[in-house]
Amino acid sequence: MTSEAVASGDAARSGTGRPSSAVRNTHPRRRPSGEAPPLPRQLNRSGRFWLMLAAGVLVFLLVVGLSGVVTLRLDGFEAGLLSQIARLRNAPTTAVFRGIDQAIGPFVLYTWWLAIGIMLFWRRWRHLFVWIGTMFLVGTLGDLAAGLILRPRPLGVEILTSWHGFAMPSRSVAILAATLINVLYALVPAGKLRDRGKLVVAAVLAVVVFGRLYLGVDHPTDALTGLVLGVAIPLAGWRLLVPNDLFPVTYRRGRAAHLDVRGRRGEAIERALHDQLGIITAEVKPFGLEGSGGSTPLRITVKGDQDSYLFGKLYAITHLRSDRWYKLGRTLLYGRLEDEKPFNTVRRLVQYEDYVLHLLADAGLPVPRPYGFVEITPEREYLLVTEFFTGAREIGDVDVYESMIDQGLRIIRQLWEVGIAHRDVKPANLLVRDGRVLLIDTAFAEVRPSPWRQAVDLANMMLVLALRSDARTVYDRALRQFSIDEITEAFAATRGLTMPSQLRRMIRQRERDLHEEFLSLLPERPAPIRIQRWTVRRIGLLLAVVVAAVVAGTVIRGLLGSPL
Repeated sequence: MTSEAVASGDAARSGTGRPSSAVRNTHPRRRPSGEAPPLPRQLNRSGRFWLMLAAGVLVFLLVVGLSGVVTLRLDGFEAGLLSQIARLRNAPTTAVFRGIDQAIGPFVLYTWWLAIGIMLFWRRWRHLFVWIGTMFLVGTLGDLAAGLILRPRPLGVEILTSWHGFAMPSRSVAILAATLINVLYALVPAGKLRDRGKLVVAAVLAVVVFGRLYLGVDHPTDALTGLVLGVAIPLAGWRLLVPNDLFPVTYRRGRAAHLDVRGRRGEAIERALHDQLGIITAEVKPFGLEGSGGSTPLRITVKGDQDSYLFGKLYAITHLRSDRWYKLGRTLLYGRLEDEKPFNTVRRLVQYEDYVLHLLADAGLPVPRPYGFVEITPEREYLLVTEFFTGAREIGDVDVYESMIDQGLRIIRQLWEVGIAHRDVKPANLLVRDGRVLLIDTAFAEVRPSPWRQAVDLANMMLVLALRSDARTVYDRALRQFSIDEITEAFAATRGLTMPSQLRRMIRQRERDLHEEFLSLLPERPAPIRIQRWTVRRIGLLLAVVVAAVVAGTVIRGLLGSPL
């Protein structure tokens, strides 16, 4: 990635695969059993309170639904309270509360449309899905409970507003509470603004609940159970599925892959590096974010007699899910390529990249020396630590000479001999330092790849080298390390889809069809190797996506068309 291309620090290099004395300050520390990880996953005290309260309410609703005696006793107790509230009625107050009650439906509907528009504009897909899911869950649970309990509206007092359906739990209160909580967590940035918003929401809900009791349309327990369901379910959804540390609400353009490493997360990273790798840090900060879309790149300043630097790639569960969606999209659009298998856990993703780096370093390839990885939050966040190259520049920014062409082609030959395909050969992943070509970012590498994938690596390398030289020179130098048949196969396998997007963009910017130039140099123009592959898996996934889209559309239309 580009962030590694402009690195300017010092890191010793050796073949041992262990941190050298230049960066190791102390011995690693084993975390005792039962001790929390550096950044524990937390629901917070308020979240646990509301979750337990919701569980209690669900049990209460179940008991009420199975026992008519409980409902009768509640009716008798609450009738007196509603009668006392009814004595406060007067024409001006009634008009105000009636207007508030009648405004709930339009308010929820317009808020839905506005919120969906904002989330779509800022591409907060996860926020959108959680919003829809929690609203659907609140509405469904409320309807199931109402259908089980079948409680009528309050008796003995005049109902001063329109109503429909059964009374317990109050659907209007539940949907309004869920909408307001979703607005807070989906649209309002965390901090003082959200804290003040919570007070506003509490005041609004208090007025609405009292108003419905005043109008005689709800029993106190109806409003209370609806309030708890409407607050607890969305709150648990946002805290567990969209934690602010991973999915902050911001209105600045940026990549969702880049996590904030300040505050608790920054402290957790420093503690993890100290405990697990024995590295005492002076500073950890983002570095070269513009060149990274699949992780959060960091520059780690190591304390010592003379400060040195390490490079870190912070991976989180968001990157794992992005990997899954990316590979699913490629499967739907282009067919299942043999190497498009997603990782199951973040730990496996980081383990694999660290493993590949060790394989390549042991084979003598010019890759960043791996220092290992540390656990920030079990199965959710990990930090891969590698060498921080000194004064390296992207190969696309320097003049490429014959010696550098030979080095780049030798890298591909070594990869073939080791049995690994890089799969992302592009200018950002090839650095030059003191005339030496370096290979970085092995996140997409594949061990024991198909011959097709190896051929693609060769063609992409030749295209990258020709960007700052010319196709004829690269072709002539390639013939010294590869046969004509191997080069021909490489360009038969490589076109649009198989070229990294950065490489395609740079070729277009130079207004040169390098791919065509290489094809014209071959003794015989090869027939393209077919990439599209229709498989049973691809057809099944397409059908599943269509069905899911139809179901989601039906749910959204139902919720928007009849929020209450």
